[in-house]
Amino acid sequence: MPLNPRQLTKNIGVEIIGLDLSKKTNGKTLQEIQDLFLEYQVLYFGQQNLSSAAHVRFGQIFGELQIHVMNQYHESAHPELYRLSNIGEDGKPNGIFPDQGTHAWHTDASWQEYTGQATIIYCELATSKGGDTHFSDMYGAYDRLSDDWRHKLKNMRAAHSLHFSRNRRHGHQPMTHEQRNSTPTVDHPICRTHPDTHKKSVFLGDHAEHIIGLPYETGRAWIDELNQLIVHDDLTYKHKWKQGDFLVWDNRCLMHRVENYDASREGRTIRRCTTIDPRRPH
Repeated sequence: MPLNPRQLTKNIGVEIIGLDLSKKTNGKTLQEIQDLFLEYQVLYFGQQNLSSAAHVRFGQIFGELQIHVMNQYHESAHPELYRLSNIGEDGKPNGIFPDQGTHAWHTDASWQEYTGQATIIYCELATSKGGDTHFSDMYGAYDRLSDDWRHKLKNMRAAHSLHFSRNRRHGHQPMTHEQRNSTPTVDHPICRTHPDTHKKSVFLGDHAEHIIGLPYETGRAWIDELNQLIVHDDLTYKHKWKQGDFLVWDNRCLMHRVENYDASREGRTIRRCTTIDPRRPH
């Protein structure tokens, strides 16, 4: 049966209704999903009832799954899953936002030599207020760069560092020595070409620390300015989570962030996995 996607915004995102992803999906449907993924960048599958094993199995459709270096967030039986929750041992909200870095615009795994491809995320527990996830189109951001910025950014590369972004946003729980040693700083083109669509996008976000070849403070100023400049309200989709919601998005041409919420009153639990693109950004 052909998929009947409904666009979520004019520019990005489609809703796909009627698929039970806990069951095996045939090859034709999988190809349709892959095609929609490249065309619309965000796929929303409505409410699903997915076990952790089924979550991992579906994620593997998009490629090799990352085992995240921040192993304190691993789901014990499935280390491919990165679980973020503010629910304490007593079953109540503990007032702690599990990863404050997710409040800032970023793209998953840009701090790796081989960067994030698809992020596949499932909502176990949703808030009634706040905690929404925003997605911003980086194809459109590139198209709207001024000629001056395009000239300045031509062939420029930004250094990305998980240690930098973690310390900046979540410094009260720094990376361990082992985690830092396994994630050296890497650099990527600021204007990258998507390996499948061949379209240009801006590739920055909160993990970008400085710009190769510029004085550190100059590069920081450029990155801070650009991270604001490249987000456009009309190129953004905001997702209000419901329990069981299942989304997939393309990190190579999007940034995303999570809204704040009252972690002392509202419970929120999500689990996600991320596939890694085996091709270096160019």
